[in-house]
Amino acid sequence: MTWIAATYLGYLLVAVPLTIWVARVLSTNGRVFLADVFADKDGLADAVNALLVVGFYLLNVGFVLLFLRTGAEVASLRELLEVLSRKIGVVMVVLGVLHFANVYVFNAIRRRGRTEALRTPPLPPQGYLPPMPAPQPR
Repeated sequence: MTWIAATYLGYLLVAVPLTIWVARVLSTNGRVFLADVFADKDGLADAVNALLVVGFYLLNVGFVLLFLRTGAEVASLRELLEVLSRKIGVVMVVLGVLHFANVYVFNAIRRRGRTEALRTPPLPPQGYLPPMPAPQPR
């Protein structure tokens, strides 16, 4: 096996399980956050969580596969580790950016929902008050 083939194999053996692990952690811990975002709608929170996991897998595994090829020369173990660390580092940065983008979007949804809740009067209207007459000029 050539060094480049070993680099590809090592990259896939690290990047794919890393993506799966991150997706599981985000799904498990994100469930609580989504339950708060979609208050009193547990079914919706679970559905959104499942859709996010599928999207996460598609996007990240697709990126891992597209990023597999390298133009670097790999002629030694040292070069293999350097190329591998660069590739895994990029995958980790992309995973982190996507995570923070998701948190930002859902926090905005959560903030909007709480703002809407504050606008709702605590009691239904009790009656009608006619408008006050405009003051007469002197």
